[in-house]
Amino acid sequence: MQKDIRLHGHLGNGIEYFVLVAGTEAYQRYFFNIVQEHGELRIFSPGNEFILGSHGVAYEGNGGYFCEYMFGVEQPPTDLSKPDIINRLVMYGARTDAERGAVRFSERTTGKESYETIFFEGNAVCNYFFFVHSQKLSRRLKEQQEELVRLLGKTLKRSPNVGEERDDQLVAELYPLLQDPAAQLFMVKLINTHHKDYRDLFRSLYFRSKKIADDDFARLVNLATTHRIDRYQQERMRIDVMYRHPLNRRIVDEYCSILVACNARNEINPLDNARLNRLKTLSVRNKIPGALFATLDELLKKGRGLKQATAEDDYIAETREILQGFFLHGCQIDSSVDRIDMLTLLRSKKRAVSTRDQHFDRLMLDFSRDCDEKIRDGADPALMEGFSYIITYLDRLDSTMSLIGQLAFMENVRISEELLQGLVEHKAAFDNLGPGCFDELFLRDLFTNPYLGRYGRLKMTILLEGIDQVQREQQTVHQLYLRLNAIDQEERLYLLLLEQVQRRVRNFYSSFATKPDQDALRREVVEELKSRKRIKEDVPEELFRQVIQTLQTEATYLQTLLPKIVATKDAGAREQFLASSGLDRFYVEELEREYYENNGLDLEELYQIRQGLS
Repeated sequence: MQKDIRLHGHLGNGIEYFVLVAGTEAYQRYFFNIVQEHGELRIFSPGNEFILGSHGVAYEGNGGYFCEYMFGVEQPPTDLSKPDIINRLVMYGARTDAERGAVRFSERTTGKESYETIFFEGNAVCNYFFFVHSQKLSRRLKEQQEELVRLLGKTLKRSPNVGEERDDQLVAELYPLLQDPAAQLFMVKLINTHHKDYRDLFRSLYFRSKKIADDDFARLVNLATTHRIDRYQQERMRIDVMYRHPLNRRIVDEYCSILVACNARNEINPLDNARLNRLKTLSVRNKIPGALFATLDELLKKGRGLKQATAEDDYIAETREILQGFFLHGCQIDSSVDRIDMLTLLRSKKRAVSTRDQHFDRLMLDFSRDCDEKIRDGADPALMEGFSYIITYLDRLDSTMSLIGQLAFMENVRISEELLQGLVEHKAAFDNLGPGCFDELFLRDLFTNPYLGRYGRLKMTILLEGIDQVQREQQTVHQLYLRLNAIDQEERLYLLLLEQVQRRVRNFYSSFATKPDQDALRREVVEELKSRKRIKEDVPEELFRQVIQTLQTEATYLQTLLPKIVATKDAGAREQFLASSGLDRFYVEELEREYYENNGLDLEELYQIRQGLS
């Protein structure tokens, strides 16, 4: 009968460990000792050893380590293209044969890893190590590793028990696969308790409402400071938690599946491109970090030669021409970047971002490397100064695009006077390149964007008018901050009311068409929100009427117009409704998705209607 014995402890540096030994003779053999003078815990079996030290681990023998995949961990495209593979598995002594695309094993399985590396390259919170003692395994380590991969590899890469840390069930899955009743399975689970505290707190706050309030954000900052968690690990854990929110995961998984399908066809066609663009826009709305999509792009597009829907050779050629002009300086030719050149580079960068084309960034990276090499070989150091001038403006472009995108499309963006002051300075710098440069780069397409909602449009109008007034000294940055903050507070209250009224209407009210019904509904909602301390004062009647109007328009669309659009695939009628209803496109698209899912309809037809295809 299989038995198991466990050992648990803390290393005093925020690392918690669990050692689990499973087997018929688990209670009849020594499997560990403690080296007091070195502060080490040694776990062993014949031919295998695993040492837990104060700064890291050391190992020899068979086995490897595994963890649940999280964004930030390098993930092979082969794993990414298979949704059932959710865990990372690394075997000691394994190497990838680049020519054959296969994994090769060697006899060299001895190694050591610091705790910092383990939680940096693997999962930020929890990682497992394992080894096996069995008389049925081959004598050579190379062959043992191959056998263990065949026996356990498929389960280790697919078991949800790894991420959920269900050790009992994980052992129950793995032990029978060894096909040896006398075998012993050794597992060592390492948990970074500092990271776990941060991850758990962020998850509890984010999953509650998909928002992080100012007070909650301060708690996260204090916790990270107390535990000395670096910003990269904070970002990894936040990205991973946000990805696992069901609403976010749907968007990211759909983006991934589209790219996987594009790889299978070796082409990104116009419909695919439209989908990817929409998902990127939705990611902003849902506060999904762009780094997550950049990871997918890097894994599934880099080096694959995917045919793009739009050729970008023209602006890439212009960029290369300007950059290569730098090297003419050594020929006594004045090739410095002037304002026209800089504006050309900014337009190219913006186009590259909008089309998700990585050629521009790759070209800038190659040029930076060329500058370093030429300066090392004796070129004028002023070469790098000119390049730094370009990088400064490109950084301003990235920062301003991100900021305006958040203010325009995201709910509950934290606005500060420092943020607004930076935007004023950025506008002055861009307008210094030429009259109207700021408007061309950031505003020309913004107000025609169909996803710009009512509050986003209002905030951007006030922002742009306010920046001009600040520059003319007709208004202070503080006054502009107060105006935008007032709109932000109104938006928060509107969304809170919409959520509460929707819930009450669905659960308690069959009709709210008459004013008495609406007044009664308003009183109940206000009382409930006050009792829950979500609001302190009464809500403006006009704002409440807007919520009612939204729900009435929503009901008309879902009950009358949308069924006709679905039946006739009339994209024109849909666009006419969006233009006249006053509802945000994000909101309508979410209603459509729920309608299709609730009625068991094919979402592919919805995508085609949205693109005006029949």
